Amino acid sequence: MELISAEQRAALIWAGRPFLKLELRDSYAFDADLFEAWRRGDQEVIARVVDGWRDKVASEVAAGRRLRRVRVVSEPLSEYQRMAVDISGSAVEAGEELRWLPRRLVSALPLPGNDCFVLEDLVIFNVLGGSDERVEIQLHRDPNVVQFCRDSFEAAWNIATPHQEYEPA
Repeated sequence: MELISAEQRAALIWAGRPFLKLELRDSYAFDADLFEAWRRGDQEVIARVVDGWRDKVASEVAAGRRLRRVRVVSEPLSEYQRMAVDISGSAVEAGEELRWLPRRLVSALPLPGNDCFVLEDLVIFNVLGGSDERVEIQLHRDPNVVQFCRDSFEAAWNIATPHQEYEPA
């Protein structure tokens, strides 16, 4: 395992490989500005952030890469996750495959302890602190760790609900 920077993480994620993303938290401090803009109804700020992600997704999908994400969420949804549901449609329209998985359904699933991106031969973990702030980014290349995370993602994916069909409790 090695620690990497946010810039290194972004370079790996957007290096032209398909990825799986598993999100396990109900809120993220690094999205605080977006969250506050959503609360205020500030469509300009929301559009700037959402359009940036949508454009990246569209570019990757146009190049033939598949981007899949599972969001494990507590229900009823936190206000943060209500925002996430609200703003995720444009990335889905651009080709991101997004599924929602109520936390009550994952009790018996083997899941990693931290959010992660799974690429072909590596896993990037976002380690968060108690106030939902990112405290470190870990890069793992151990094939056993990569396989565990891939298997965990697929198990979650198989029982999660596609974004277009998800109706929060």
